[in-house]
Amino acid sequence: MSTAPMSASGPQARVAVPPPRPPSGGVRLSRTAQIVTGLALIVPAAVALLWSYVIPSISTIVDSFGPVRLVPNRRGQTSEGGLENYREIVASGFLGDLAYVLLLALIPVLLALIVAPALALAAERAGRVPRLVTRALLAVPLAAYAPLAVGTARTMEQAGTGPGKTSAISTVALLPAGLVIAIGATVFLAVWCRRPHGRSLPAALAAGGVLALTVVAVTMQSWSLQWPVVAQRGQNRTPLLDVYQQTFVLAQTGVGAAGSAVLLVLLGTLGLLAVALLLLTRTRIAFTGWRDRPAEPTPAVRSRVALGLLVVGLLAFLGVLAYVLTPWLRLLTADVTALPRGVTAGQIQINTWLPPLISTVIGVGLAALAGFAIGGLRPLGRASELLLLPFAPWLFVGVGPLAGAHYLRARDAEQLNTFAALIPPSWLSIPALVVFTLFFRGQRERWEGSGRFISTMLLPALPMVAGAGLLTWLVAAQDWLWPRLVVAQNGLWPAPNFLLYRLRGRFDAEGTAQGDLAQILPLPMLLFFLLAFLALQLLYLDRLVILAGRQEAKPHAGAGPTGAAATGAAATGAMPAGVAASALPQTDQNDVTERDPRQS
Repeated sequence: MSTAPMSASGPQARVAVPPPRPPSGGVRLSRTAQIVTGLALIVPAAVALLWSYVIPSISTIVDSFGPVRLVPNRRGQTSEGGLENYREIVASGFLGDLAYVLLLALIPVLLALIVAPALALAAERAGRVPRLVTRALLAVPLAAYAPLAVGTARTMEQAGTGPGKTSAISTVALLPAGLVIAIGATVFLAVWCRRPHGRSLPAALAAGGVLALTVVAVTMQSWSLQWPVVAQRGQNRTPLLDVYQQTFVLAQTGVGAAGSAVLLVLLGTLGLLAVALLLLTRTRIAFTGWRDRPAEPTPAVRSRVALGLLVVGLLAFLGVLAYVLTPWLRLLTADVTALPRGVTAGQIQINTWLPPLISTVIGVGLAALAGFAIGGLRPLGRASELLLLPFAPWLFVGVGPLAGAHYLRARDAEQLNTFAALIPPSWLSIPALVVFTLFFRGQRERWEGSGRFISTMLLPALPMVAGAGLLTWLVAAQDWLWPRLVVAQNGLWPAPNFLLYRLRGRFDAEGTAQGDLAQILPLPMLLFFLLAFLALQLLYLDRLVILAGRQEAKPHAGAGPTGAAATGAAATGAMPAGVAASALPQTDQNDVTERDPRQS
């Protein structure tokens, strides 16, 4: 006899349907487990935030009101401290240098907001093959990120011309043009992802706003291209150079801390604005799937016009890259010049790449865990993204504004002139944390709809973790400010610091710096990053979409596996607007990963 429970009413008895179970390999957590696990995963990132950013910021603000000095005043003078430190930085032209930053940032902002989205839109409308060709070219300036080497090679080539203000603008504003276009076009390619213009407008506004804020914040802290390439006497400089001079050249730590405090306030405001913009527009990132599916073809006339515009844009882009990179690329095969006794080229490369690798693995790893906690587990429900706000003030803060506080900490811990001192002092990548949060938020409902944690959360996130780690590692390895402060022994110098040693008063001395230029980003490392970024652009980034606004409405599920699959896919909220759930190919109910809507 059947033991299945029967309905007590109605002409026919109906068997009670048991609740659905997650598919094989599925992972479902109770709400309590999600809250507890989410809060626990945020704790390590919060601790790193306190150690790397909050405590040094508080120390910097406190020092900005005191007569703190790195070394005793040889003239027997004493600094009054207090607000006098702020008056002194104003008298030294600090505010004028802030205005100069806006001038330097003008060209990169226009490139990010006009050229990059136009290039991305043309590539998207031209079809799949032109789009992939564009992505392949965008990988070049990302892999060739070596600002000190590129700027120095360009300056050495133009050694016959005077520095002047025009030279400074061309060096600081034009040399990063290829990099700005590459990053901006990569972002906007995910925005334009085969959607009607009205539907993509909120995402475009959010992406453009964050890109503009990022350009201004980075330019405000520009250092590698400013010193010693264009930082000549009597010339406008960026605020970070004023901070460096006051703190580490004149030993006026209180005055330098005042400048750092002003920078921290400005950068914190920019960071809060960027995160607030992302939260207000409900921006998220979604992975469209590993497999392609045909999409509605673009009209032939529009495709030909887009292809023509794309060709013109790519030729101009290649011209910029040639102008920027050619002087440096010519020197990549130069022989290593004579090194001090006991120093080898291998040792220089270890000093250059190993310390930032340590901080990158920890910083990006903590960011990935916290991003999954906030965007994936959502411990505070709909308000979970508000957990980004405590991190937001330091979104754009680099080593420079906190260099004085980090230096004093390293000195007090007796870590100066040690290999450990070369490790960058930032133990959390806050930009990566924000990106991971947006990504896991976009994948959240896909996980809920299927219970397949590995295919909807883990596997799509691994390439993003790798990409964020590679980019963070490359950028950290090219930063020479921190090693300049904490190590004075040539046996501990990274490659950029050896180049600076060669450049002291000898820009036009042939044969003295070429070998050191080639060691900053050696050819094997350049090829490694180029292949890695090519793979990411073609195989992964091309399958990401940036969404904003409300999620798509969930259609009613039909009977059978197809209806269940459509419901699970639509519930993700990750499908590009304008792509109907009914257009999805029929799949097994366990396969809710959407197909790439951009195949054409």
